[in-house]
Amino acid sequence: MVALPFQGHLNPMLKFAKHLARANLHFTLATTEQARGQVSSTDEPHSLVDLVFFSDGLPKDDPRDPEPLAESLRKFGPKNLSEIIEKKRFACIITVPFTPWVPAVAAAHNIPCAILWIEACAVFSVYYRYYMKTDSFPDLEDPNQTVKLPALPLLEVRDLPTMMLPSDGAPFNRLIAEFVDCLKDVKWVLANSFYELESDIIESMFDLKPIIPIGPLVSPFLLGADEEKTLVGKNLDLWKSDDYCMEWLDKQVRSSVVYISFGSILKWSENQVETVATALRNRGVPFLWVIRPKEKGENVQVLQEMVKEGQGVVIGWGNQEKILSHEAISCFVTHCGWNSTVETVVTGVPVVAYPSWIDQPLDARLLVDVFGIGVRMRDDVVDGELKVAEVERCIEAVTEGPAAVDMRRRAAELKHGAVSALAPGGTSACNLDLFINDITIVT
Repeated sequence: MVALPFQGHLNPMLKFAKHLARANLHFTLATTEQARGQVSSTDEPHSLVDLVFFSDGLPKDDPRDPEPLAESLRKFGPKNLSEIIEKKRFACIITVPFTPWVPAVAAAHNIPCAILWIEACAVFSVYYRYYMKTDSFPDLEDPNQTVKLPALPLLEVRDLPTMMLPSDGAPFNRLIAEFVDCLKDVKWVLANSFYELESDIIESMFDLKPIIPIGPLVSPFLLGADEEKTLVGKNLDLWKSDDYCMEWLDKQVRSSVVYISFGSILKWSENQVETVATALRNRGVPFLWVIRPKEKGENVQVLQEMVKEGQGVVIGWGNQEKILSHEAISCFVTHCGWNSTVETVVTGVPVVAYPSWIDQPLDARLLVDVFGIGVRMRDDVVDGELKVAEVERCIEAVTEGPAAVDMRRRAAELKHGAVSALAPGGTSACNLDLFINDITIVT
């Protein structure tokens, strides 16, 4: 398994290995040297996965901005990864979408290759249809233009994944174009989703490039397994988790706490923090907020005052699956990254969707308009800033508003579908069995 050293890449790979572990397969997870010193988990994952590291070709102190990192990996990745591959006999290579040079390496070693698609099947469909020119798209310069694609609601250009838009720049656009091109060397596209969640999208891709749902890739305890009996209970976290927040949650009223997190990459601006904090103070609701130490947002006075008064807790990092599954959580204010989207679906928690970039705008449309489990929080159309009244409107809508009951009912239905998909005989469980049979036959 080959992944980049990002939280959103490493953990889906580890969870994928967990779901395949019943087949007594052996796993090697390869990522770049940059992650060697960052992985702060216990030794527990090593019982399931051998961790190996290869150079991305950049000096140790390089800031690793996206464009030079992608270029260096194109140049040095194939040779450095090949040195790892040559040391063992591998039945299959599985990689993430953002290393489009890996399938060619697999082909050169005559090893079948799979992509672990770590975004929505809907995003895969949009990328494929655009770069393979199977459907017509408007001028992507105009965010107000509409886009009609199979199995999706009517979209605007602003809803599309940003990496394909001119505003994101040529390097990102090139990366996705290379990904779609590399699919010629890919035998399986395995998706961190499940049929019941994106059935129309999955069916719409049957005659183009089939995408096989094998998710949700979450820790087994969220699917009803006894955590003590599962092979691995922890993730490969790049930051240490502040677990004391769970004790605080235990003292809160059921369905009362607003959970706020923007994932592992995005950072809050001080203005955003002050706006959301003011809205929480006005409504008097308890909150659990993830703000990493490197951000300045935690220094906002109104937030510090509320924490001091006991209204809420701010942590640098936490076990999101355990937080979302806690009965005290009422809603999730999220950036709509796909891992967070899957976790909120599996735990049955309604969302306030506040997307920023990459796949998040389309994920937000799915959460609100397709899955029906949330509302969209938007910046002001005049000055582009988030307003207190908008935050209050959204929190009320998902916790007390007329539609809140329907959102919770729909969230509970999706949660049931997620559990069923990976139960024996479920749609994803059967797809995993077929994949195991395929790589066994190949070898």
